[in-house]
Amino acid sequence: MQARMTNPAYVLPNAMKGIGALSQAIGEGGLSQELAELVGLRASQINGCGACVYGHVHNLRKAGVSEERIDSVAAWRHAPYYSDAERAALTLAERMTRLADRSDESVPDALWDEVADHFDEKELSALILTISLTNMFNRINTTIGEPAGTTWG
Repeated sequence: MQARMTNPAYVLPNAMKGIGALSQAIGEGGLSQELAELVGLRASQINGCGACVYGHVHNLRKAGVSEERIDSVAAWRHAPYYSDAERAALTLAERMTRLADRSDESVPDALWDEVADHFDEKELSALILTISLTNMFNRINTTIGEPAGTTWG
């Protein structure tokens, strides 16, 4: 399987510069890499992005995250492997990713308050930007047909 085209971020060099700057800024937010990968994995599962699911799983394994935690992300509500902070972040990832699936607020105040109880403003900024960037990559990769098996970073 091959992608329909080269990733647009590589075709347009200034796009990659912008993505790199955004990624660097996210890294300055103090959010753990493990949590960033977990929320990225969940958003990618929802969006059906095989390339991103593969990449996040690869990164989590490389970081030594347990198979139980990785394997249970799709059903995190029913698994004992996640902290309250991780559960709040995974809920936020789902709400931010499933915007078209609802007629109510995308992120209700109660969820916002719960997430804000676990993360300071810099971490919360990094979390929001991580989820947003993941959704952007999901949309690019599913559009161009990027196959699973590609890793990045």
